[in-house]
Amino acid sequence: MAEQKKLLRALAGEKQHVPPIWMMRQAGRYLPEYRATRAQAGDFLSLCYNSELAAEVTLQPIRRYGFDAAILFADILLVPQALGADLWFVTGEGPRLSTITTDADFAKLGPVSDIHETLNPIYETLRILKGELPSETALIGFAGAPWTVATYMIAGRGTPDQGPAHALKAENRPLFEALLTRITEATIDYLSKQIEAGAEVVKIFDSWAGSLKGEDFQKYALEPCRQITTALKERHPGIPVIGFPREAGDKYIGFAKATGVDCVAVDNSVTPEWVAEHVQIDGCVQGNLASRHMVTGGQDLINDTRRIVNALRGGPHIFNLGHGITPDADPDNVQLMIDTVREA
Repeated sequence: MAEQKKLLRALAGEKQHVPPIWMMRQAGRYLPEYRATRAQAGDFLSLCYNSELAAEVTLQPIRRYGFDAAILFADILLVPQALGADLWFVTGEGPRLSTITTDADFAKLGPVSDIHETLNPIYETLRILKGELPSETALIGFAGAPWTVATYMIAGRGTPDQGPAHALKAENRPLFEALLTRITEATIDYLSKQIEAGAEVVKIFDSWAGSLKGEDFQKYALEPCRQITTALKERHPGIPVIGFPREAGDKYIGFAKATGVDCVAVDNSVTPEWVAEHVQIDGCVQGNLASRHMVTGGQDLINDTRRIVNALRGGPHIFNLGHGITPDADPDNVQLMIDTVREA
């Protein structure tokens, strides 16, 4: 039963003796079975759009580790592609997109109503997973937050400081805001379709929220998250939403109340003790073991894992990393982390 799933209980505000656990990028390159399936698909985008194989890689870490949740295998840049941007991946370097830097570029994007033709395979992946996941495992859907997605659409790639997006925001604010609005509307429809297809939770990844300062954080990180969360809860009453404004620092404080999310995921630039004092007072938190421990392992992994569990045991908590697991991680260290959480 859904109410018995540990992740959903945490999102409903329940404090649990052993927190539910899952891991960002848990289906990924650190697993040999993932690498084999990706080779079968041919390339990363082909894997995303092959519903059977995408479901398979989503299930692989569940079979291996018994995580309390599975997260849909997809990518945050499928939304720009569905809106009409060109998207491709360069081996060893990451994604590339056609850029949106002028009004003429923006005019080439398609309407939100057209995105599902491209994204239907993603919904089919969720339908497959709904039928194949263990009964105790929650199913998470996700999307990138509008600001983070916009940084890629404006620069055409990932950048260390999101400089091109900040420049467009300064030089052509109407175009920048029009792009964010289009992404926000598309994200609402995309996540709504994910929920209809079987997602029991959705997460909004704002990987570059930390580069927004002052009022810009309120306008371009917090407010779009609030709009998306409000719209989803109107369409799907009771759906839990996790927000992840990475590197928000003290702006994590009050984020749940301001946006309506049911859980705030935190990175490992803040301590679990600080999170307990300032963020968990508003409800569920998720995090926040440093990803490096999945590479280095050992007693430091055990100590930091125990510290996080102990610091956050006073309220609802979902154990996770502070960012995604890296390709050079040792699968045995993932098991050590899980064992430590469940024994803590």
